Amino acid sequence: MNIEDYKDIFEPFDKLIEIEILGKTYKVPENNTLLRCFQYLSLQSISMGEFCWNGDCLNCQVWIKNGDKEKPLMTCRAKVEEGMEIVRMADEIKLTENG
Repeated sequence: MNIEDYKDIFEPFDKLIEIEILGKTYKVPENNTLLRCFQYLSLQSISMGEFCWNGDCLNCQVWIKNGDKEKPLMTCRAKVEEGMEIVRMADEIKLTENG
């Protein structure tokens, strides 16, 4: 799968921004939900995952660093922000290195 063939599923973006996922830095498209950003990073595994894309299933929940605490987010509803630090993810989220 080539990400260029699927670019119409993403909200328009001018640049990639950096976020941290489980201690590793990734570049993802600005102006998109976190779940779309995960899809950008791992097109096949996220596209084929068991996600409802509307916040009903909780399969896309992550926890971000919020000061010295963790804050839960639904990735299908939360917009990505530069410097976001994801410290835990639901087991259903599989980010694979090769898509």
